[in-house]
Amino acid sequence: MPRGQHGGVYFGRTGGGVLVPIQNELTLDIEVMGDAAIVRCAGKLTLSSVSRLRHEVKRLLPQVRVVTLDLTALTMMDSMGLGTIAALYASAQNAGRELHVVNIGPRIREMFSVSRLLSLFESAGEANVRIP
Repeated sequence: MPRGQHGGVYFGRTGGGVLVPIQNELTLDIEVMGDAAIVRCAGKLTLSSVSRLRHEVKRLLPQVRVVTLDLTALTMMDSMGLGTIAALYASAQNAGRELHVVNIGPRIREMFSVSRLLSLFESAGEANVRIP
């Protein structure tokens, strides 16, 4: 099934060639405020979508001092998603920037904890800070 992005939404083609939205694909809502940015993630952060998050966050790092990933609406994350967030954290640190992760759901929090990555995001991970 060919896939493409149109207006921020991912679409695939049915057997009849009709474009339909791909359910639960990753969507990103990016808000830049001065030297900080919030990236609101919704849907699935998996092998098929991690490159999009990586690209957008790396694009923001030279522009802002702090990038916050808001995972409120993230419904699923696989090991590639976890690895990508860890790699983005390292990229931010190497660039003298900060990467925060907030609103981590119970299942995703467990992945961070089991992989011993929760401590990287300790302040947000422990407080489970909410962003409106």
